[in-house]
Amino acid sequence: MASLANAVFDDGLSALTTNGTRIDICSTEPTTYAEATSTYSLGTSSTTTGSPADRTGGGREVTVAAVTDASVTGTGTAAFYAITNGSDTLYATGGLSTSQSVTVGNTFSLGSFTIGIPDPA
Repeated sequence: MASLANAVFDDGLSALTTNGTRIDICSTEPTTYAEATSTYSLGTSSTTTGSPADRTGGGREVTVAAVTDASVTGTGTAAFYAITNGSDTLYATGGLSTSQSVTVGNTFSLGSFTIGIPDPA
């Protein structure tokens, strides 16, 4: 069975925890920085993540802090999040736990959530 030390997972997650400072809600799951922050973005906020910790079921994870009163910059249905460094790199994307309709000029909130790397099978 393959095995990796926690330090390997933590180093992978450290790029996210060190550099992932911006979170966007998106209408479609982005695959590039431009899509995350412009093409599909419906709103944005600054974000922080916690330090790597044990993941339920094995592996390691970080917790992304909750977002409150963030600016909605477009109208549509937000179904995905994107975490970037705010200048040129997309670090993580995923589906929101529930999609939400948003209207430009309003605010949005997201609960905290985790991003993890499972142990190898």
